[in-house]
Amino acid sequence: MPHLEVELSAGTIEYEDTGGEGPVAVLLHGVAMDGSLWREVVAALAPGIRCVIPTLPLGGHRRPMRPDADLSVLGVARLVAEFLDRLDLTDVTLAMNDWGGAQALVADGRDQRIGRLVITSCEAFENYPPGLPGKNLRLAAKLPGGLNAAFKLLKLAPLRRLPMTWGRMTKRPVDREVMDAWFQPLWTSPEVRRDLRKYVLGVPPVNELLHWADALRTFDRPALVAWASEDRVMPPEHGLRLAGLLPRGTLVEIPDSYTLIPQDQPGPLADLIRAFVLGSPETA
Repeated sequence: MPHLEVELSAGTIEYEDTGGEGPVAVLLHGVAMDGSLWREVVAALAPGIRCVIPTLPLGGHRRPMRPDADLSVLGVARLVAEFLDRLDLTDVTLAMNDWGGAQALVADGRDQRIGRLVITSCEAFENYPPGLPGKNLRLAAKLPGGLNAAFKLLKLAPLRRLPMTWGRMTKRPVDREVMDAWFQPLWTSPEVRRDLRKYVLGVPPVNELLHWADALRTFDRPALVAWASEDRVMPPEHGLRLAGLLPRGTLVEIPDSYTLIPQDQPGPLADLIRAFVLGSPETA
């Protein structure tokens, strides 16, 4: 797929679009990666579902945002809403993994273009930044030059499997070439590191985080919560709680996976999304 671009208030966002006449799924990734997280899921969903995959300004983006851009958690959620507006996408299935900003999007009243919600293992409630990797990233972001040092260490493949880096994110190592591409902007661009620092340090107080989750009670459209049953970064009980908040929420646990389900279990996840989007009675 060719890389496309759209100009938003914060800067230029790159995205991919499989095209076609099918229902639209917008797939969102987390910190220090890009839309290629979903590559195997996208391949399995085509051609019946049109997949739109933006690269959010979370560290894996190649085009730095404007210096004054709001890249807090809420700011990035608003960029997602602006992205849907600019592409005039309606009745979309919004799917996310690792990144939990869709809860902020709903709480902020920017969910009018979302017809269905797919929440896979992600930040929720007070778990921002999430787990041990998130706490380690937050500490690095607070130190002068910390993000630069932290990500340069990840040029060494064995360090990527440590519990405080990526070892708890996937059960199986991500292909080195894929992960190198995720980290390249952080290795080479001070402006991209600046953007990521804004996000990592742009987490609001716990009471606001809990308000975002509680606002899911107002989302009256179909919602699928797919959680990794062995997740060690995003607590499995959070999946149960989120499904309970959503009026039309369904919880499915996915075995043999850590947080990055599109990486660890792309086939089962694609099957769930396809059935959900196309209206299988088990998941609709």
